[in-house]
Formats: sequence, structure tokens, C-alpha cells
Amino acid sequence: MRAYERLLQYVRVHTTSDPNSGTHPSSARQFDLARMLVEELKTLGVEDAFVDEHCYVYGTLPATPGCEGKPALGLIAHMDTANDASGENVQPVLHENYDGRDVTLPATGMVMQVAKFPFLAKMKGETLITTDGTTLLGADDKAGVAEIMTTVETLQAEGRPHGKLCIAFTPDEEIGEGAMLFDIPGFGADFAYTVDGGDAGDIEYENFNAAAATVTVRGLSVHPGSAKDKMINASNVAMEFHMALPVMARPETTEGREGFYHLCQMYGDVTDAKLGYILRDHDADKLECKKDNLRQIADALNSKYGPGTVTVEIKDSYRNMIEKILPHFHLIETARTAVRMAGLEPEEVPVRGGTDGATLSWNGLPCPNLGTGGFNFHGVCECITAERMDKATEILLNIVGIYAK
Repeated sequence: MRAYERLLQYVRVHTTSDPNSGTHPSSARQFDLARMLVEELKTLGVEDAFVDEHCYVYGTLPATPGCEGKPALGLIAHMDTANDASGENVQPVLHENYDGRDVTLPATGMVMQVAKFPFLAKMKGETLITTDGTTLLGADDKAGVAEIMTTVETLQAEGRPHGKLCIAFTPDEEIGEGAMLFDIPGFGADFAYTVDGGDAGDIEYENFNAAAATVTVRGLSVHPGSAKDKMINASNVAMEFHMALPVMARPETTEGREGFYHLCQMYGDVTDAKLGYILRDHDADKLECKKDNLRQIADALNSKYGPGTVTVEIKDSYRNMIEKILPHFHLIETARTAVRMAGLEPEEVPVRGGTDGATLSWNGLPCPNLGTGGFNFHGVCECITAERMDKATEILLNIVGIYAK
């Protein structure tokens, strides 16, 4: 079975994670895919495959004869999908022999324009897979799951030599909790790759340092007819807080290694208001400056409106993995070789986001990230091609083969 055929099955399983549940996993529906994957792994010969109580799927392929002394390699992908667009009732659409032109999503009439998404032109002649326009696709990261599964199937079917291969599929990556309860000792790998990136051939080992901030505003409600010099409108104060942040440090105004403040949520009334931010920067010191800036703005507004009007809570999410990857740079060199063996040229750019691999690297499992062949994640314009998934699978097989030598 080709990887894209697996993807078409997996995306129909609703696995969106829930940032507000406080449970692990954050949504019980993720078990539906987890159990499916355990059964599939067992049919592929991964006899010890299981899902634990927190919805982590684990399994191992023992080393083939003669490879018992080779490194234990891990391959990891996540099962959940983002909540930026619906992940329920996904209806993938195949555009065979895609003509490289604008794509109309059939359920909504939305047009994916090549002028806006120039990578589409490079997909001419491939089998393009999109959504119908009503949901995200879920290639992030069910494409990675499918490619790992196809790698396992190919190794078994063709009897390719390999060292111990450790497989894991995680929940809740999209809400920053995918590595929270990951059993690194039980996983048993010396090092690993997450398969959760963009185009096939991408190699990612530098990511944002990340934090989340919640700004809470307490106002004072007074009848608007007699509010002069009395009312403190919490929503107005919240807007004042936001406007004190630099306009040129937003996701829509930054690129490369430029960090940002991203306003993800805002709601409120006269009495209470809240702002939810994510903070990102490749430079750890610059991220600390962003945190300090939020606190300083809160202090200024409290001086203006009274103590306790504005409070800021900040929680660190993940850190830049590069510091932990550099001592194990053979992972990058091996991936480069594997990509070139597949006829591609490696693309290495700093990730403007994060993966489970960032946290796992800091927790003791060096874990850079590889591309899946997908684009436009977290929205209704998400897409991938069957051929790029084949290449991503080929790269994984090449990596396994290199470590077996």
C-alpha cells in the first residue's frame, strides 16, 4: 500500500485535540485512530504494539540478523490535528495529473491560487490531495503516520536489513503536549526523527523557543450615563494592552528568524476581558525580552487604572532544539545523504514553529524533524501529493538503511 492510500483512511478519523480539556489525552477521540494503528502495526509484524492509557502508541521491530549491534532508531509522528479549522468529517479530494493551475475546492468554491501559493506550480503532473474546502486535511501529521507505516511495511515485505526500529505515535502535539508523557526509556531508541515537517526533503533542527501568555483584565462597570471618571472598561483596556505591542512583531509581518507576539484569542465585556498570546523567538534571550515587555505593559496599565487591573500569566512551551542536536549532528548528515539518495536536495530552514522533537531533544532523545510532503497546514487550503509522500517514505527507508550499515 502506498503512503497516500493510508493517509486517505486516517484523515477520516476525527482526532482534533482540545486545548481546554485539561485531560491526557485532551480528547478521547484520539484513541479511535490509536487503536486502529495498533492493529495495523500488529498485522505488519510489530508484535509488541500497544496504546497506553494516555493514548501514546508504541511498537518495535527487532533488529534483523547481523544488525543487533546497530543503533536503535526511532520514528515518531503525531495523531492529533489542529483546531484552527474543523478536523471532523474530512473529505479528501484527489486531483490526478494536476495541471499546476488554480485549484477550486468543490464544497465551498474557494480557490487556491497559484499566485498566492506558488509551490502549486511545482506539483504539476502529480496527484494533488486537497480538502473539499470545509475542513483541514489532516496531513499534519497523519501523512507522517502513513509514511512511517509504509516504511515498516516495506522493510518487512522486502526483508531489508535494519537495526532495532522504535515506532511511536503521539497525541496532543498540536496543543504543545505531545511529548509531555512520552516514555523515552520505554521507547528504547538511541535517537529519533519526528516526521512532521513540510515538503519532502526538508530537514529541520532549529525551531522557535515558545511560550504562551494569558492577559486578564478586571474592569469596573458603571452605568454608561454616569460613567465619567468612574468606569474602567475591561475590553478597552485589553485593546490598549494589545496596541502597546509592536505591530511589526506579528506573524503576518515577520519571517525567518524574526520572532513575534501572536494574539490567538480575545474576548470580554466591560467587567472582564482576556487576551491569549503565543510568543516565539529562535533566540532565547529575545523571547525573555518579549515576556518582560508584556509584564512592563501590564505594570504601566496598572499604574494608570489601579493595581490588579491587568495580570499576566506566562507558561513556557518548548525550546529551540539546535543546542541538543549539534552534539549528535550525524542525524543531520545522515538525513542529508538520505534525501540526496532519493534524488532531492535537502532544504534546511529554521522552523517557525515547533514539534514533539524539540521537547524530546531537551528531555534526552535527540530528535530532528523531517518533511512529509505537505503544505498549508492548519487550514482548509492544506494539501499534499501522493508522489511527495512516496519520496518522504523513500527518505525514511534510506535513513534506516544507512544506520544498518
